[in-house]
Amino acid sequence: MGRISNTFQLAKLSWGVLKKDRELLALPVLSFLVSAALLIPLVFVAFATASTGSAAGEETTASPAMALVGIVGALGLSVISVFFNGALVAGAHERLTGGDPTVGSAIRKAFSRISGLVPWAILTATVGMILRALRDRAGGLSNFVLGIIGMAWEVATFLVVPAIMIDDKGAWDGLKKSGALLKSTWGENLAARVGFGLLGFVAILPVILVVAVLGSLGGAGLILGIIIGVAWVGLVVVVMTALNAVFQAALYLYATSGMAPSGFEGSTLGESFSRR
Repeated sequence: MGRISNTFQLAKLSWGVLKKDRELLALPVLSFLVSAALLIPLVFVAFATASTGSAAGEETTASPAMALVGIVGALGLSVISVFFNGALVAGAHERLTGGDPTVGSAIRKAFSRISGLVPWAILTATVGMILRALRDRAGGLSNFVLGIIGMAWEVATFLVVPAIMIDDKGAWDGLKKSGALLKSTWGENLAARVGFGLLGFVAILPVILVVAVLGSLGGAGLILGIIIGVAWVGLVVVVMTALNAVFQAALYLYATSGMAPSGFEGSTLGESFSRR
């Protein structure tokens, strides 16, 4: 519990850094819009390539073309997500090292690291698809083990994007760098990820109550509740995505230099990397 409470403090410090560059909150929004722009045509293609049974009422089956569309969509969404995460890390790194980032400077930096970001996006998406496929075919204990493997992969790769953005590592070298930094700190890193998840959940709780109250009124109240709920959850996701990127950049800088970056001086950042 102590480590998770430390994470809440680090999230607060991350917000203190982010407040200086609130325009960076536009990057998760842009990521969503670009993802939607990719998904909309792919959905139409998926419906167009779906094959149906010859007899009426038969269940629709996926054609090879439809499966290919799904793979392309998964890879495309991963590239978009990793690219904008890289842009957020770039903006956070610029602020943490005394600069004054903008949305433009962050995106330009991400483009300059595209040779590392795209291969990493493809690699992590491929691993994710393999694990999901195995889970679909597994059951019971096997499914649980695969879930643990997936969690371990996420923890081990937490600092890959900062390694690519800050030290210009390639995808494979970034993976090795992240693993080297976290091989003796996975417990602290996992606690940090759980802490950020809990923080996001707590932030959503008030709007659940509001939606429930308005929903009980029915009609216009229900519609208003849905609108407020969607808007609030979207805002929480945007803020938590940005805070996570600031945290990633700060952790990477501390792990590689041994010094807390600007905005985290005197914090519990070192406890996230206490060595065993």
